[in-house]
Amino acid sequence: MNHHDPLPAEIVTKTVAGSVGECVARLRATLEAKGLIVFAEFDHSGEARADGLELRDTRVVVFGNPRSGTPVMQEVPLAALDLPLKLLIYDDDGATTLAYLRPEALRERYGIPAALAAPLAGIDAIAEAAASA
Repeated sequence: MNHHDPLPAEIVTKTVAGSVGECVARLRATLEAKGLIVFAEFDHSGEARADGLELRDTRVVVFGNPRSGTPVMQEVPLAALDLPLKLLIYDDDGATTLAYLRPEALRERYGIPAALAAPLAGIDAIAEAAASA
């Protein structure tokens, strides 16, 4: 699949304002304001450059709240493959794109009970805040 093929239905994408770095900064500020933890940020393009390779600006921010994610993983251990939540921000031919797995897809993939999955839907509002300038 190249980046111009249709995306799987379980992935949400948004074209966002500003550069990848600016979007990541907005995302981090949003997460901090909501009291969420940034567990990791992967700068795939930076690592590629460090190894002499070229890759469009590509970063993944991994975040969450143990109070929301732990009960899910206690009930459905395999959900840990996709938790904590992640947002991908990348340069798509000069436009900054944000992408993530739909919370409903995550719930369906692992059969997570609706009551436990409810907090995972917060990724939609977080993505919307990160997308806005």
